[in-house]
Amino acid sequence: MRLNAYLARAGVASRRGADELIKAGRVTVNGEPGELKTFVGANDVVSLDGERLQPQELAYVLLHKPAGVVTTARDPQGRRTVVDLVDHPVRVVPVGRLDADTTGALLLTNDGDLAHRLAHPRYEVDKVYEVEVEGELDDAALARLRDGVDLDDGRTAPAQARHLGPTTLELAVHEGRKHQVKRMLAAVGHPVTRLHRSRYAGLDLEGLEPGAWRELESSEVELLRDLRAWRPGSASSAPG
Repeated sequence: MRLNAYLARAGVASRRGADELIKAGRVTVNGEPGELKTFVGANDVVSLDGERLQPQELAYVLLHKPAGVVTTARDPQGRRTVVDLVDHPVRVVPVGRLDADTTGALLLTNDGDLAHRLAHPRYEVDKVYEVEVEGELDDAALARLRDGVDLDDGRTAPAQARHLGPTTLELAVHEGRKHQVKRMLAAVGHPVTRLHRSRYAGLDLEGLEPGAWRELESSEVELLRDLRAWRPGSASSAPG
């Protein structure tokens, strides 16, 4: 694996943070200074500031993110983070982001390769939201969401949308644009008042109270690794 991925697996930093450690000359591989392009094999010795590192076991955690918590490993403003909520012996970091006021399903892991795939738009990982909005939604607004909405960074991909009530809907998207759901609803004339992600990549929050987390089952991890399970029209991607 790449050196930055190895450092992330060892729990010392995110991949981006690992790149900074490497560029600062603090990381060696077999006694030689590591580089950003360095690959680490099973028998290589990696050290940080002279201390040998060992990769941690892979861990996969599903968190029911509550409101008011930021989706980051560290916050310069001192706010509570999702990592603070997960008391796990292995350092895990969030896959993607949810706004501080958004609640719901959030995956955390130290599996950098899987996290990269989940975040990449080509794999079309479904994110299902329960959305409360201003004003009563009509069929025309839902049709616009299903067809794709023009935003300032381009037209969104078609979404799956259905009524849950006069001012609530379920919306399934697979893109990862910043504030996408809020921007889509604002574009059709219904600003969001509450946003909750009920499912992510087929994982739901059954049995998890806000702020609680659990380890993924091995079968769930395999499902995440099976990219075919993320394609539109598959059993795991259809909103229920």
